[in-house]
Amino acid sequence: MKPGTFTIHHTDGASRAGELHTAHGVIPTPIFMPVGTQGTVKAVCPEDLKNLGARIILGNTYHLCMRPGDEMIARRGGLHKFMNWDRPILTDSGGFQVFSLSGLRKLTEDGVAFSSHLDGSKHFFSPEKAISIQRNLGSDIMMVLDECVPYGADYDYTKKSLGLTTRWAERCRKAYPQGSGGQLLFGIGQGGFFRDLREESIRQLIDIPFDGYALGGLSVGESKPEMMDILYHSAPLLPADKPRYLMGVGTPLDIIRGIDAGIDMFDCVLPTRNARNGTLFTSLGKVNIKRAEYTEDDGPLDPECSCYTCRNFSRAYLRHLYQAQEILSYRLNTIHNLAYFLQVVTGARKAIEDGTFQAYKARFENIYDT
Repeated sequence: MKPGTFTIHHTDGASRAGELHTAHGVIPTPIFMPVGTQGTVKAVCPEDLKNLGARIILGNTYHLCMRPGDEMIARRGGLHKFMNWDRPILTDSGGFQVFSLSGLRKLTEDGVAFSSHLDGSKHFFSPEKAISIQRNLGSDIMMVLDECVPYGADYDYTKKSLGLTTRWAERCRKAYPQGSGGQLLFGIGQGGFFRDLREESIRQLIDIPFDGYALGGLSVGESKPEMMDILYHSAPLLPADKPRYLMGVGTPLDIIRGIDAGIDMFDCVLPTRNARNGTLFTSLGKVNIKRAEYTEDDGPLDPECSCYTCRNFSRAYLRHLYQAQEILSYRLNTIHNLAYFLQVVTGARKAIEDGTFQAYKARFENIYDT
């Protein structure tokens, strides 16, 4: 099937199990996408990711543009070849990183001017530039340039911002017309924490033919009830026949609730970042491997997990590595956390197929909703 073909095979309530075809392979959904900010998922290599069952990873447009440069990567055959990853890649637009540089950027209708966090050099991202960079990277799924509204922004600012995001989305689509090649382009719904503005943003985006639709601007400092209110309100408004992507979210329970709301795709730095900080996710809940209680614990990290870390090493050893600040600590912890997050979504897919998703969801609410 051609890239962009999306088929839903099973549903259980609003949750969906499907397949998205891309130029570098088929992605089963729901799916979790490990984040490879600078052309690498921190602490692991591509072979590890394949062994864990990762079907798609993320690359970061801003960081790769700043270093080593998208044109340099293009001269080496694109990001897949550069990092030796032959499965799908999604690249963000760079907008979130640029807008986080609040003291170093200036927003206009044309785009955003900013100073590099590396050396202070001046750069400009327009919607067209964001697409050009992602075309050079050769990602399977590109994201439009949008403004990620900060938490707490008032109604008038948020309304003005979503209009700009829509106009930028239109320019991104014109820069890469549908059917131009094998890359897919997703739109991003904004609207802050105002239900009517979320509705307006999604209505505007639907009028532009995208290959998938994302919800942005969540997990930006709001409370969990606020995030879930917008998530459950907005997800059903996205086109049912296209993949739905919740950007930058989140914990295992966030992902399960996202699937419950009808979301198909997720990414977050949480499993890799927490792994490096000694916080590990298990079938029994979170484990802080730094704690003294694990000093002589010879049991596996998670008795229900079959990843390389859990098959071969004890909690006592993992604590020792962390306390000794050994590099192997990052690697083993990351392998497990990614394995766990990928198991969360593969388990969800099976539960949807079996019609038992609500019982599956309840397990995570019992473990993590404290």
